[in-house]
Amino acid sequence: MAQVKVRGEPAVSLLAELRYRTTDPYAVCLSLGAPLATPVDWLFARSLLTEGLCLSVGTGDVLVIPRRPGHPDLVRIVLRSRAQEAVVDIDTSVVSAFLLRTLALVPEGEEGLHVDLDRAVAELLEDAE
Repeated sequence: MAQVKVRGEPAVSLLAELRYRTTDPYAVCLSLGAPLATPVDWLFARSLLTEGLCLSVGTGDVLVIPRRPGHPDLVRIVLRSRAQEAVVDIDTSVVSAFLLRTLALVPEGEEGLHVDLDRAVAELLEDAE
């Protein structure tokens, strides 16, 4: 569960799921809202989430901010689009446990061993048609 705040709206609790696939070893997905609503998925670098446990990182669409005074048990993820910005607060313990599971599957620095370049090129060529 995550607390989600959009400017001008009250904060709401939404189901949040962090997902990781070894076929896309550099990325994580934060999915908000399912199964009660159509989920909103954000895909961003696993390293961003890892670094964000210790220091504020990110530019552009995704920022990760570690424990803050008064909220030492939360990680803040700021998601930006052209139209809006959402602030998502998730328990640090949930994020840490998730990252440990991903690192057990694909250790940091070994992501390249899990990338299927033939499949990636085929997908790029397919998208170009």
